[in-house]
Order: sequence, then structure tokens, then C-alpha cells
Amino acid sequence: MTIVRVAACHASPIFLNAPKTATKAVHLIQEAASHGAQIITFPETFIPGFPFWSALRAPAENHSLFKSLVHASPSLSSAPMRAIQDAAAQHSVTVSMGFSERPEDSIATLYNSNVIYGPDGGVLVHHRKLVATFFEKLSWAPGDGEGLRVAHTPNGRVGQLICGDNTNTLARYALMAQGEQIHISSWPAAWPTRLLPDVGDGGKAPAGEESGAEKNYDNVSANRLRVAAHCFEAKCFGVMCAAALDDVAIATTAAGARDPDIVRSTLRRSPRGATMYINPSGGVLPGFTVDSATGKKKVMEFLQQEEGILYADMDLDDCIEGKQFHDVAGGYQRPDVFDLRVRRERRSGATFLDTAIPASEWSDDPV
Repeated sequence: MTIVRVAACHASPIFLNAPKTATKAVHLIQEAASHGAQIITFPETFIPGFPFWSALRAPAENHSLFKSLVHASPSLSSAPMRAIQDAAAQHSVTVSMGFSERPEDSIATLYNSNVIYGPDGGVLVHHRKLVATFFEKLSWAPGDGEGLRVAHTPNGRVGQLICGDNTNTLARYALMAQGEQIHISSWPAAWPTRLLPDVGDGGKAPAGEESGAEKNYDNVSANRLRVAAHCFEAKCFGVMCAAALDDVAIATTAAGARDPDIVRSTLRRSPRGATMYINPSGGVLPGFTVDSATGKKKVMEFLQQEEGILYADMDLDDCIEGKQFHDVAGGYQRPDVFDLRVRRERRSGATFLDTAIPASEWSDDPV
């Protein structure tokens, strides 16, 4: 069988609370698996949430929020992440989870990370976002190439990139060159790039002022454009999984700000990220939701404003035909002209050599 059912969880985290967010994720995995999902995806830094404050508040205002993010960010071996790992094994599904990672060898360096667990609970890919985008640099360190790998799962070859990684042409090509069939991209609930004034509870901008969707970053078109281009080039299916934004995240981001009304207004008026699917020709693949009470399906192209799980059935044989036209990492490539080398190794701040240095190697030069 080449048909694969994918579930994208369009959900909000329990903001800055990793254990409770992991518990919510386990329930979503259970629900998706009960409806036949074999691959289940989650948004960017779903555990424990996205640091919107870095976009909307001056850095000098954000020390306590950064400290909260540090304390809430789990390591890969932490209890919240083990809960996700165990859920993948319990339900025999592949799970892609975004998390703000605090590695065990650091007390405050964070990475924007994603892990893919296999149906046996094993870690298939552990990726750290290559470059934190714009204001994200105030929260996360740059990652490395270790995670530029395609997971060979029982349900196809699965790759994953985080948000702005999908703008990195060479990172995308590195996955294409491994025969990627399903490309998972993860996104935040919103990505504000400018402040929007408070317009009151009605939500309508003053006469003559542009709407929030026109004035701030348009997540839907920008994200869909990148993923559609990748799917067309790779001849693969695309999963766009964005988070939902709840009132707790807005209130937490605004609390203590110099102008909390502006912070709240900007988040409320900023375009929401959308969760949707793309087919191997770059077009929209309609998904569907499932009513948990009745089991009835409802066809939907995307989820955006409300939480839910969007499903899609993918026939991996549909990845084949387009390769006749443009197999951009195979028959349509010129390896005699282009030579891409990818360093897939985990980088650390120091290499420790815990062995004695022979006296013959000592230098007489003063240090």
C-alpha cells in the first residue's frame, strides 16, 4: 500500500509549560492515531511555545520572559520529550515535534529544534534550525547540519525543516537529494514584523488605515509559496503545520510591557499561520477533519483560526510521475557542474581531550 494518512495538529501549547503541553500533545497523538493517522506532526516550538515578545518588546524588557523560556525549554532526554517518544511507540506512529531545546550541557543556550520519532519510539532525526530568523536571534542560537536527514519510515521518506529553513535553498536541496517523499514544515501561530495600534474591541482599523492582514506579515501566502515551490521541485507532498494562538499566550506576552495594549493589539491583528497540505505539483491537497463524536469527515483546505487536527491521505506513487520532467537532484541535475557538500555533524563549543600529553610534546614557549 502506498497510501499514507498524515495528521497535522493545529493547536496551541500550554504556554511556557512543557509538562502540560506534552500531556496535551499525547492526547492529540492518541486522537490522531485512533483515526488512522500514521504520521502525526506538530508546529514549530510547540513545546513550550513561541517567544512572540522578541518581536514586540524591546530586549531590555524581556529578561524575565527569556528566563521563563529557558526554564520551560526541555532537553531531548527530558520527561516531556520522553512522553512524546513513548506515545509514538505506544500507537506505532511517526511523530514530528517542534520544541525549544535546552541541551543538557548548557544552562541557557537554546535551539529552535524538531525531532522525528519513529513508530518504535526511536529518534530518527534531531534537527536544530540552521539560522534563527530576524528577532528569533534574541532567543535561539544557530543550529548545525546534523539534522539535514530524511527519515526512512514504514510510511515513506520523511524530511522536516523549521519555518525559515524552508527559505534556505541548499537545506531544501539536501533533503531532495535523499529522495524525500513527504516534507514537513513547521510554523508559529503568527510572525509579527511591525507594531499595530490598538483599535478597540471591534477589531476594525481606523478609516484610511490598512488592515492587519495587509499591514503585517502574511503567514499564509508566504509559507504556502515556499512549501509549494519545494514540493514542485522535489515532487513530494508537503505538510504545513502551524500553531494556534490563544489568549494566555497573548496575555503573557503583553504583561509588563511598556505599552501592553500595542502588544495585545498586534498579536490579535497579525495574520495567523495556516495548517494545510500541498501535492507534488505544488497545488493544494484538500484535507479533512474528523468529528470525534460521530466519526464524520469534513473536507477543508486549511485550519487557521480554530484548533483542530487536519488529516490528508497521500498516495506516495504520485511522487513518481513528475520525476520524469524534473528530477532536480537526479536526472535533471549536473553533478559535473555543481557540487554540494553538506556537513552533517553536531557542533559543540569545545572538544575535551582527557588524556595526558606526553612530555615530549610540551612546548618550551611561554604561554
